[in-house]
Amino acid sequence: MCAAVNNIYCVGRNYKLHAEELGNQVPVEPLIFLKPSHAAVQLDKAVIELPKQSGLIHYEGELVLRIARDYVPGITVEELVDTMALGLDFTLRDIHNDLQKKGLPWTAAKGFKNAAPLTPYIAFPDREELEATDFSVRKNGVEVQRGNIKNMIFPLQRIVDFIAERHGLGTGDIIFTGTPAGVGPVAAGDSFELYWGERLMGSCLIG
Repeated sequence: MCAAVNNIYCVGRNYKLHAEELGNQVPVEPLIFLKPSHAAVQLDKAVIELPKQSGLIHYEGELVLRIARDYVPGITVEELVDTMALGLDFTLRDIHNDLQKKGLPWTAAKGFKNAAPLTPYIAFPDREELEATDFSVRKNGVEVQRGNIKNMIFPLQRIVDFIAERHGLGTGDIIFTGTPAGVGPVAAGDSFELYWGERLMGSCLIG
């Protein structure tokens, strides 16, 4: 099991090229959705079971923030966040596309069990290191995604302020900050490795 989390906030379409690859409009303000806490699972040499009969499933690699204290106006992201991880935002893509066409909530496509695997946490780096370091996803040994906070549409401070002002943000909450271009299909037997720079943060096998 993953370490206990409270709310799981996720930022949709936070990289321009990702929005474009799926034919979506680039948002003018952060697009926030939620996953249940039961979606979180440890991504550390784990075997992860995903829905078998729900159509196409996509992986989306992301930088994940852990909130260390309750938000107060004016607090900086550096004061608010103590550790970070990398995560996979698994998405039932066929269901997601159908929900979007109907203007319905995304929970059925984003909030299923094991939909939010997380690597072990590391200390939250300073801004210089964050901007100097890419995170990446390898599928079956081949790099499929590479991202950097410099390429986010909405920076981390904007994200935490936006979430806190509208929904609340407190100790134990986590934030999936958005995925770069390169999302793709998942099948049983696929392996995933998530890297922070050259550091392997966690891996999993899809059961």
